[in-house]
Amino acid sequence: MEASLFDSDEPAVDASFGGARRIALDDTSWVEVVPGWLTGADVLVAALVRTAGWEQRHRWMYGRRVLEPRLTATYPHIEHAPHPLLREAGSALSEHYGVTYDGLWINLYRSHHDSTGWHGDRTSQPTTIVPVLTLGAQRRFLLRPVAGGASTVLRPVAGDLVVMGGRCQADWRHAVPKQATPAGPRVSVNFSATAQR
Repeated sequence: MEASLFDSDEPAVDASFGGARRIALDDTSWVEVVPGWLTGADVLVAALVRTAGWEQRHRWMYGRRVLEPRLTATYPHIEHAPHPLLREAGSALSEHYGVTYDGLWINLYRSHHDSTGWHGDRTSQPTTIVPVLTLGAQRRFLLRPVAGGASTVLRPVAGDLVVMGGRCQADWRHAVPKQATPAGPRVSVNFSATAQR
């Protein structure tokens, strides 16, 4: 991947969380979008595509074992993250949301053919705050209530932060669907907290 002419700065996070916009999904669930939370996203995504410990995992779906249509790299201890900026990002998120983010998992959607189906992140807590940093190509990020109903559609671009909070993981599901329009690689960096798992 080549860095664009419009995103050549060294990567940095906006610890002020300026421009954050919170959307109430229902009375107990919310999603917050922070546009441009990370500057220099092209530099970071290129480094992660090269250096993260990618693997393609299997999962059980509809009674059979299938390959996930994306690659994943997991870092249970954030100090082992493949780029120092991810540790800085975790510290900024911990300070802002009052949650100690001590691990992360990173997903690589290699093209518009890669995806993840409807799911909620596994947690033992009824309420959580789950930050997801988008890098690379723009893809739709969908949320819909478990009980059924219309989807909320987000279209984060490189450097945008999407934070799911409240009962979002219990009462809502999210997905990154395949699409017909060609797209380059997209990386999502998901920050996790042992206390919320």
